[in-house]
Amino acid sequence: MICNIGKILDIKVDEAKDDDPYTVAQSGVWLSGIETLGIHVEGVSRVYGSVTALGDVTFDVPVHGRVGIVGPSGCGKSTLLSVICGLEDPDAGSVSVLGATASDDRLSRCAWMPQRDLLLPWRSVIGNAAIALENQGVSKSKAEEQVFPLFARFGLAGFEHRRPYELSGGMRQRVSFLRTLVAGKEVLLLDEPFGALDSITRADVQEWLMTALDDEPRTTLLVTHDVEEAILLSNEVVVMSARPGRIIARIPIELPKMNSRRESVSHPDFIKTRLDILQALES
Repeated sequence: MICNIGKILDIKVDEAKDDDPYTVAQSGVWLSGIETLGIHVEGVSRVYGSVTALGDVTFDVPVHGRVGIVGPSGCGKSTLLSVICGLEDPDAGSVSVLGATASDDRLSRCAWMPQRDLLLPWRSVIGNAAIALENQGVSKSKAEEQVFPLFARFGLAGFEHRRPYELSGGMRQRVSFLRTLVAGKEVLLLDEPFGALDSITRADVQEWLMTALDDEPRTTLLVTHDVEEAILLSNEVVVMSARPGRIIARIPIELPKMNSRRESVSHPDFIKTRLDILQALES
């Protein structure tokens, strides 16, 4: 089971060359002219038998940019993530992740955080967070030693040796996100990560994630049904049509920095942006 989860959340990465964009991303240094796009999707289509899930999808995400994807159920949002990270290949079009186009190379650059936290019930919380490092060949004891200092930053101090069933839904998602970051990948794919949480917990975790992404910048693609969540966590929102999924609007998020989530969602510019996205969804 660890191996299966590892394929989605963290693949052991071969040693990269010094001039490989992935190596540069790992070091946190981006040099002008090496790579400015984290994700580039050009004319992508995906077909399953008689069903066209994606139709001629084109967009990009700059390095350390955050793009939210919204659209009706069944429009191909999760399929798009699968294609981007290399679990599937498109039937038409092309995808690059930090300049890599081969599926295995795309996969090695991405970490995927699914809606379900997928924490292993027989492992401690710190043992779950350290899985990504173990998949990269680090011993269990060393992996847990490396992860331990991060627990305080993620609001999980004191829960390192608990079992997942002892945590609230919001805390489990924090562990899931910590595990995703620990993988060390430049690109994060977040697939409805808070969809299973109640509204109060979800609002709390959204605010926490905004801070976490500011502290640990990554090229981030967020799939969500929550328009407010997309606005809060993104620099741009991409709106998809019903199946076959295609891009019908790209809306930049240009909002003043607020001190809290409550202030943000009540700001007139936020409300206008929300209405613009809803209008695009209804068109």
